[in-house]
Amino acid sequence: MDRARFIPTLQALAAAALFGASAPFAKLLLSQVQPIPLAALLYLGSGLGLTLIKVGSKALKAPSSGEATISGSDWLWVFGAVVSGGVFAPILLLFSLSSTPAATASLLLNFEAVATTMIAAVVFREAVGRRIGVSIACVTVASILLTRSTGSQWGIAWGALGVLAACSLWGIDNNLTRHVSGKNALDIVQVKGLGAGSFSIILALMLGQTLPALPSASLALLLGFLGYGLSTVLFVTALRGLGAARTSALYAAAPFVGVIIAFVIFQQIPDVTFLMALPVMIVGAVLLVGERHAHSHIHLPEDHAHRYEPDTHHADPEAQGAHPAAHSHAVTEHTHPHVPDIHHRHDHSDHGGR
Repeated sequence: MDRARFIPTLQALAAAALFGASAPFAKLLLSQVQPIPLAALLYLGSGLGLTLIKVGSKALKAPSSGEATISGSDWLWVFGAVVSGGVFAPILLLFSLSSTPAATASLLLNFEAVATTMIAAVVFREAVGRRIGVSIACVTVASILLTRSTGSQWGIAWGALGVLAACSLWGIDNNLTRHVSGKNALDIVQVKGLGAGSFSIILALMLGQTLPALPSASLALLLGFLGYGLSTVLFVTALRGLGAARTSALYAAAPFVGVIIAFVIFQQIPDVTFLMALPVMIVGAVLLVGERHAHSHIHLPEDHAHRYEPDTHHADPEAQGAHPAAHSHAVTEHTHPHVPDIHHRHDHSDHGGR
């Protein structure tokens, strides 16, 4: 695998690991914190943590990240992502978790990858070939097997429907965020965290709900910083290199991480279904990581700004390493291996990966 895909693949897997690790701890916190205040603290932890990182970097006079900043129409995409994925999705999920068996909820959370892929393919015409479909199916089947290993009963109820709705909202969030993934990921997630967290705090207070004691609040803030802040920064950065469908397919490994942590924390012993799921999960990851996609395609004229260095799409002999800049792309027709990154977002689905 070339470096251009290897790094975003690692970023997507790291994002999945952090978010997957946060899920069982969030479930534990629900016994001490009401759903809306918990959603608020998780996202405030994300925004405040990243704010501290930015302030600390300036105080230490750290080198600039060289990322393009959010501007103009970017704010419409960010606003849509904040409302769908930062406000309504987590509140809906946490309310649903309180009345949904853990196994059922874990199973249904895999619908986020499906929702993201469907929206990416149908609405935004992102290329999704047979290999990607098989990969997503493998990861989903493995996650279902892992979910069944908990021993809880499957059932459809209003809580389960709420989880599906939350996943659909995150699917919308993922695709909206993809449109600004070329901009500074730290800024995007900071805005989402502070905006969504502040809205949820106000909503909780309006509904007469109280904030938890300092120990529980501190744990929620820390969990939000790691599982929602750093995780989402890595996810957004991966989106720019892999596209929404492929990044979400890798992100679907999050339930797998959660199950592993449950084995350690709750002293659960892996059973037969876990051992069956492991090779299926590995096959899905190998299919995704080993995908090769190349066909003759045309790039229409485009003006945009993002961090880049001289490559196939940026013939800039005067550039000194990676840097952010507004630039234009002329009409180009060529053939080379690619994924639905920020320069290949409108390939038709009949050119699927081989």
